[in-house]
Amino acid sequence: MNIYALSSGRGPSGIAIVRISGKDTFKVCKNLTKLKDINPNEVNYCQFYDPKTDKVIDPEALLLWFPGPNSYTGDDLAEFQIHGSNAVINALLKALSEQDNCRLAEPGEFTKVAFQNDKIDLLKAESIGDLIHAETEFQKDQAVKFVQGNVSNYYNNLRDKIIKSLAIIEAKIDFAEEDLPEKVLKEAHKSIKEIHTEILKIIEDDKVGEKIRNGFRVSITGEVNAGKSSLLNLLSKREAAIVSDEAGTTRDVIETYLNLDGYPVILADTAGIREAKNEVEKKGISLALNRSKESDLNIIVIDNSSKKINKEIQNMINKDTIILLNKCDVSDKQNHKFDVDTVLGSVKNNKNIEKLINLIKTKLSKKFSSNYNALITRERHRVKLNDCLKEIDNFLEKDQTKDLELASEDLRMATRHLGSIVGKVDVEEILGSIFKDFCIGK
Repeated sequence: MNIYALSSGRGPSGIAIVRISGKDTFKVCKNLTKLKDINPNEVNYCQFYDPKTDKVIDPEALLLWFPGPNSYTGDDLAEFQIHGSNAVINALLKALSEQDNCRLAEPGEFTKVAFQNDKIDLLKAESIGDLIHAETEFQKDQAVKFVQGNVSNYYNNLRDKIIKSLAIIEAKIDFAEEDLPEKVLKEAHKSIKEIHTEILKIIEDDKVGEKIRNGFRVSITGEVNAGKSSLLNLLSKREAAIVSDEAGTTRDVIETYLNLDGYPVILADTAGIREAKNEVEKKGISLALNRSKESDLNIIVIDNSSKKINKEIQNMINKDTIILLNKCDVSDKQNHKFDVDTVLGSVKNNKNIEKLINLIKTKLSKKFSSNYNALITRERHRVKLNDCLKEIDNFLEKDQTKDLELASEDLRMATRHLGSIVGKVDVEEILGSIFKDFCIGK
């Protein structure tokens, strides 16, 4: 079956790109263009026709033809570059739907076929989607790193090291009569310990990779009527929250997505903290406190003219806090002192808000670490790494002189879990490593 789809956005636009892939791709190209010769891996200038009516769909278009296996999917693939009006797009899609063995592709199916044809691994397939949906510089850079194969290579290298140690143990089991130096087994055990340390380091990453992909959670909390909703509106540059002089207006958590110079941020406005006047407000305050605990960073907004600060608010202040002493347009003298980063500003007059934004970026930047060789971007990766770690723990706990068979099974399972991250599981590699390193049967 051949699959086709509009790969660019819906019109109207200057151009639109329609893709088709499958064993009959070349035949479909001939039917729709009437070209006698179609040059592979080159731009072919053409017209597109409706084969049923012989009516011209687009008089000036381009055809790119990529024979498999040297294509994105690994199968024959073609791209039709046409004028981007909805009428032209719809006419071409209709013509494709009427071709034999052609159907509309499912979401992500071109990439799925590429994975099934071993053109890309699972990590790259996932990261292509991340690259398409990237909205900030950090999200784009992280996705590019995965698409380029840097992280896949890192995991594959770790897996190769386990396989090499497993090959040594398998050789000791299968060829017990051979005099395998004790030093070789110790080196294999040492290598597994080092891998254990590496994986542990990846897992204990404070979920930075997932936060870059999904956004860092920043909450605006603090006093009632201190300017929290106004700050949300100012930072998001739109009326995301209702602003009122009436205390307790915000009851639910209001979220908006921001791009702060490349930092992906989910900014949340929450209910003001005070003694609740009714059950609805009490629930809103509870949501605010819970969101504060879950956030990567809290901006606590306090009216600079306040005489006394609520104890609940004081208890929220920690290293992941920025204090905004708001309404300095009313009182420009700082009336409260804190042991954390503090900005004396005015949301109303947009005074020192740029300073606040820079502090947010500085604090978020400290959550990045250049020590990570691989960042986990999905829970699936974390689960598989934890499963791998458990198997290595089982291996290290065993008596290597008595339980070699069981120890080898632990390592075999560890390679499976690690391999499943990139979608690569092949036990034959163990045999290949034995023959390569020990020349058995020579």
